[in-house]
Amino acid sequence: MDTTSLITIPGYNYNEYLLVLKPHEDLCNKISQVKKDFYEKYKTPVSFGNSHLTLANFIQFDMREEKVVNRLKTIAMSYPPFKIELRDFGSLPTHTIFINIESKQQVQNLVKELRPAQQLMTLNKETKPHFITDPNFTVARKLLPWQFEKGWADYSHRHFSGRFIADGMLLLKRKLTSVSEGNHTAGKYQVVRRFEFMNLPVATRQGELFV
Repeated sequence: MDTTSLITIPGYNYNEYLLVLKPHEDLCNKISQVKKDFYEKYKTPVSFGNSHLTLANFIQFDMREEKVVNRLKTIAMSYPPFKIELRDFGSLPTHTIFINIESKQQVQNLVKELRPAQQLMTLNKETKPHFITDPNFTVARKLLPWQFEKGWADYSHRHFSGRFIADGMLLLKRKLTSVSEGNHTAGKYQVVRRFEFMNLPVATRQGELFV
């Protein structure tokens, strides 16, 4: 999320949050290796450790975290686990190459369930949450034209396969520190909470009535 336009209020702590689906360790390592191979061949900036699928990204006051956590817990409790299939590569011309997700609809359905919680994720009218609309696992982004052209000519013919059961989602956060107006630094992401998908009937989401 772009924080360049964020103007903080003195005395308040802000966090940037990621809500993600994380594959099992073997698949994470496999995705990280693809990123590493691409980096070594095309010298692109990449984070080998971020082998997760982002569902939502938002900035919020630290003091609002408990309410966000309670809402996400309620949503997860009523949601069923589901399988995610990864197959081969795709691209966003002319800047991004990614690993395709075949089961996009199931991820999109989960995001749809999360959208009613966007009020809790909204800091102000200028800083609203971003929900994923086209889920995939990014290999490299912000590519230069020659990096994309050569990289896609290569990876469009490569194969990749993997699958995992999404049985929960992770909320990650990192603290934003105001350096000056419109200029922020951020720490490393830390796990706030894991929310298990339990497929339980939740007749009344009382917490939603009093936010």
